[in-house]
Amino acid sequence: MSERILDDETRYRLLRLLADDPSLSQRDLATEIGISVGKVNYCLRALLNKGYIKATNFKNNRHRAAYLYKLTPAGIRAKAQAASCFLERKQAEYERLEAELAELRREVRQASSGSDMES
Repeated sequence: MSERILDDETRYRLLRLLADDPSLSQRDLATEIGISVGKVNYCLRALLNKGYIKATNFKNNRHRAAYLYKLTPAGIRAKAQAASCFLERKQAEYERLEAELAELRREVRQASSGSDMES
C-alpha cells in the first residue's frame, strides 16, 4: 500500500522541497504538491521509516512546535534515484505527446487541403 501512495513522483517532490527548505510545514508541503495533509503525513512517516529524512522539533514563529525535516545521505541518494525515474517517465510522456501532436497536425493539414478541393 505505501508504494502506491509514495510513488516516485511524490517521493521526488517531497525530497526536493525538503532539500530546498527543511522547515516547510506539512500544510505547506501539501499545498506545493497538491495532495492532502494526511497524505503528506503518511509519506513523511514512510520517508522517516526508510531513513531518508530525520525530523527534529523546533519552535516556529507562532510559538508552536514544528519540525525540521533534513535529508539523510540515504535520502539524498533516494532523491537522485527518484529524479532519474521521474525524468525518464516524463521524457517518455513528452515523446508520446509529441508524436500525437504530429499526427494531429497531419490530420488538420489533410482536412484543410481536402476542404479546399471541395469548394
